Amino acid sequence: MERATERGTRRGEERRAEIVRRALEVIAERGYRGATLGAVAERVGLTQQGLLHYFPTKDSLLIAVLEERDQWDTGSARHDGEHIWPLDLLASLVEYNAMRPGVVQTFSALLGESVTGDHPARGFFTQRYDRVRADMAAILRGEFGDRLPGGLTPEAAAPLLVAVMDGLQFQWLHDRDAVDMPALFRAFVSLLGQGDEAAGA
Repeated sequence: MERATERGTRRGEERRAEIVRRALEVIAERGYRGATLGAVAERVGLTQQGLLHYFPTKDSLLIAVLEERDQWDTGSARHDGEHIWPLDLLASLVEYNAMRPGVVQTFSALLGESVTGDHPARGFFTQRYDRVRADMAAILRGEFGDRLPGGLTPEAAAPLLVAVMDGLQFQWLHDRDAVDMPALFRAFVSLLGQGDEAAGA
């Protein structure tokens, strides 16, 4: 009986994961507001009622999609005990994102939509940015100490680092030939390591 329960739980988890993947595809194609539960259910091969068994509301499915996306790339550079991601690993993450435009497009579209006060992902992104800024500050402190070569504190530079990562994604989505996202991010990281003398040269 216990094994059957375990099998059922595993099947349920696999089904939920498939629904999240398909929901990401539909959102990438139609945007959040245009992505209906019916469209996601059809993509998975379920009735809408069957889908509601796993995700009772569209908002709960959206948050699951966003959380799954964060787990895929650990874009917030989570700490592992005392270990903090180095800047080089962040640059590798940007390269990885350049290989999966669909995921980047979905995230960017939802980020843009979430600035409206009634959007269900607004709280998610607000909390995420609080966490990401703190993580980026920790990364910069691990790299440079309490002051970057240009004089900024890690806390002051962290929002700039986040802005460059997300801003490059938007530009890259509009014109991938003109915007080399990984190379430009590495160039920005190089600028962070320059002092006032190098910046003014």
